Amino acid sequence: RMTEKVLDTFKNIRYKPGLQIWTINNLKMVPVPEQAFGSFFEGDCYIILYGSNDDTQSMDIHYWIGNGSSQDEQGAAAIYVTQLDEYLGGSPVQHRDVQGYESAKFRGYFKQGIIYKKGGVASGFKHVESNVYNILRLLHVKGKKNVTATEVEVSWKSFNSGDVFLLDMGKSIVQWNGPQSNRGERLKGCLLAQDIRDRERGGRARIGVVEGDREEASSELIKMMISVLGQRTGSLRDAVPDDTPDQFQVSHVKLYQVSDTSGQLMVQEVASSPLTQDLLHSEDCYIADVGGLSLAVWKGKKATVEERRAALERAVVSVYHCNSNEIIHLQFANTLIHVVQGRHATQDEITACAYQAVNVDNRYNGAPVQVRVTMGKEPRHFLAIFKGRLIIYEGGTGKPGVVNPDPGARLFQVRGTNEINTKATEVPARASSLNSNDIFLLKTDLVTYTWYGKGCSGDEREMGKVVSDVLSKQDKQIVMEGQEPPQFWVALGGKGAYSSDKRFEREVALHSPRLFNCSNQVGQFRMTEVAQFTQDDLDEDDVMLLDTWDELFLWIGNSANQYETQESYRCAVEYLKTHPAKRDPETPVITVKQGYEPPTFTGWFNAWDSHKWSGGLSYEEMKSKLDDSGSVTQITMVCDPFSLSTD
Repeated sequence: RMTEKVLDTFKNIRYKPGLQIWTINNLKMVPVPEQAFGSFFEGDCYIILYGSNDDTQSMDIHYWIGNGSSQDEQGAAAIYVTQLDEYLGGSPVQHRDVQGYESAKFRGYFKQGIIYKKGGVASGFKHVESNVYNILRLLHVKGKKNVTATEVEVSWKSFNSGDVFLLDMGKSIVQWNGPQSNRGERLKGCLLAQDIRDRERGGRARIGVVEGDREEASSELIKMMISVLGQRTGSLRDAVPDDTPDQFQVSHVKLYQVSDTSGQLMVQEVASSPLTQDLLHSEDCYIADVGGLSLAVWKGKKATVEERRAALERAVVSVYHCNSNEIIHLQFANTLIHVVQGRHATQDEITACAYQAVNVDNRYNGAPVQVRVTMGKEPRHFLAIFKGRLIIYEGGTGKPGVVNPDPGARLFQVRGTNEINTKATEVPARASSLNSNDIFLLKTDLVTYTWYGKGCSGDEREMGKVVSDVLSKQDKQIVMEGQEPPQFWVALGGKGAYSSDKRFEREVALHSPRLFNCSNQVGQFRMTEVAQFTQDDLDEDDVMLLDTWDELFLWIGNSANQYETQESYRCAVEYLKTHPAKRDPETPVITVKQGYEPPTFTGWFNAWDSHKWSGGLSYEEMKSKLDDSGSVTQITMVCDPFSLSTD
């Protein structure tokens, strides 16, 4: 119940954009430091609160259950989630995620991948901090889209020919790619290795890559692996296929009603697929069972408190009462060094920046935490440093042969609603860069125009004023969309088409856009939703479906096969026909090819990078980048495997 003690537990918890994570320690909620986000101990349970970055300020509450967690911890997490939902007004969507079976939405919070760590909070949580090298572990990396890394026995017996493995020795990380692993899996392995280096080691670790089918080309790294794992005997195990549900499971849905109208709380099956919206009544709660793969709990607005509380509990494990409801606040006093990489930075500049970061780190005796920040992926704590005043410019200084944009006309896209999520990004100074959903600043020689798109909110306008004052001390002129003076269009090189569909004029969209990956790489054609999507989620090996409600876009990657392209269109039509909201079957389905995206497509992505497809790093380029930043000699010099322990 919501006693004073329970209220005190949540007194510092409120909506804010991004993630807030707690672990259950002795049946109490303990906050997890941000540098540990994405790493989960198998013996623990976690509570994750996600606040959307848009004007809806919607929230999702997840509780994650490790395979080795106790029943008491699971019960405590379930009760905390129910109470937290009530404390936040009942508006959050609740989710229950189990290790190895996380939802697409949950995985979408951790784009670089999820790491499963052995042990539990009692034995290991205090060691989750940056700049720790006393570690020896082997991570089994699986998945191309949704990457997970599980700690396995540090032995050749754990390897197989189809997956990627990371041998983490603290100061050195060796990535071993199975001969049958694909390019996408290898690239994800590289990204995860970099994430471990930057987030857990403060940027101070070397990474080397071994191709399993060409081990002779990395003889020094193989020697290092043998010194830790011993001599390999026998052949590797065959590849382990990913667990994928069959079509029957996905389409076989049952609906259960949770009601106490009879005077006793009852759960009974009321329907099976296909389900229709009129089956749901606001006086009750319902549980939808999707083929035994996932459960969705729907809570009616007029349902009783007992029904609302019982709905999620009846969907899972027995629930146990926790003995206390007390929150522990951990204080973290870290010095941070942010290594910021521009979208078009050269390898020489990246290397020089990393070198300078080490110099600064040495001045503080290795105490700071190094954080690598990539343009477009700025973490919330980084944006908060600038209090809504961060401006990202195109061009650069000191690049040979690079001509900076004409200072007479520069255009900046402003996105954000408060001091901790706002930034301005320079975009090409032309009409096609505009978007009715956002605010843009056009800086000319004489005046700075603040352009308000019809879909921007009052909070966004306030932050636009803040950024405008930072950008220029010139005269300011506010321009409403549709009322632009001639000089405005002259500065942009003339009028032109841009994302100005009526959908962009709504301050709060009636329907949020959804992105789906369409692929047959697992042997069967599947559509999988991508949560918290960005331009980086567009996979050139596949077809992607973007649902903006009024239109469906089929984005065709350059390497997508013909079968995927054909099946995607058929599935798009079927998607409309079977949508529970009774979508218009005549909704346009628009095919877009990679590199030729129209403004009506790019407008749904923040700070679209038109140069991405020519400038994005392939796996081979990523591997070369790692080789340049840390040679084999450097890696072997910093690694002394015999001095490492697994304590």
